[in-house]
Amino acid sequence: MLDFRSIETFLWVVKLGSFRGAAQRLNTTQPAISQRIAQLEREMGVKLLNRDHRVASPTPSGRQMMVYAEKLIGLRSEMLAEVGERTAMRGVLRLGVAETIVHTWLPRLIKSLNTAYPNLLLEIEVDITPNLSARLLNQEIELAFVVGPLSGSGVHNRVLCDYPISFLASPSLGIGDGPITRAELARFPLITFPRKTQPYEAVRAVFNRPDLPPIRLHASTSLSTVIHMAIEGLGIAVIPAAIVESELADGRLQLLNTDLEMERLTFTASWLASPDVVAVERVADLAGQIAHAGMSVDAALAPSHVTASMRWRSG
Repeated sequence: MLDFRSIETFLWVVKLGSFRGAAQRLNTTQPAISQRIAQLEREMGVKLLNRDHRVASPTPSGRQMMVYAEKLIGLRSEMLAEVGERTAMRGVLRLGVAETIVHTWLPRLIKSLNTAYPNLLLEIEVDITPNLSARLLNQEIELAFVVGPLSGSGVHNRVLCDYPISFLASPSLGIGDGPITRAELARFPLITFPRKTQPYEAVRAVFNRPDLPPIRLHASTSLSTVIHMAIEGLGIAVIPAAIVESELADGRLQLLNTDLEMERLTFTASWLASPDVVAVERVADLAGQIAHAGMSVDAALAPSHVTASMRWRSG
């Protein structure tokens, strides 16, 4: 008798092109994936996958099977979301997050998810947008909170929030409260997001002028490092002020008054079209509500009982 587990396994082997990818996606082992596919082929009485090459591809019968597999998995996902209790939404959601979100409203989202979907587990990877975008397109994560919108076949985007880029410095630099020109800012080292990111390129473009001296532009994959360097007076941080609300409140940093207009950072929830996408869409919806309401808290306020693992990747 056919079961959803074997059908879901077949679907992800075809989508990801390998038994290994399906095993990672379904949080199991390659031998278990092979066993499920063999069982499904026995029950169907036909060969569903070609295993002659490194990439697993569907046979003609397998392509027919995919049509029904996507419908069945999609209907099951919708049924559980609409009819079942909140505890019915379970499994592991691989979430990629830009570090700006970690420093603003991610803790509130995790707390809300813990209440709304207590059996949904998160694996969180923190990285820069270009890396997370590549991982999403390679289906190594299911959902990404990144500077967007992202483009690509089958990518869905929902705008979450946007933050202006500000110039922030330690009072020890003695810059003062008056309007600061571009030339005056260029006298100091500037510290911002890592290379290959939108903010880094925007900062470089603003100061790449023949009437200005070459700027000293420091980049870091860690916003905590950027903030610490700015507090120590090692340069001017060029980051969203929303990240450093507590540092501004206690006077360790000051918001500089300048007429420079930097491009705002627009963050989106981005995911790929998939029959088993209801959980991803629910998390994206909740993230949109929290981000829109401006519920930002310090990461230390995240409840200790939340089941989530977080991993930083270098840029």
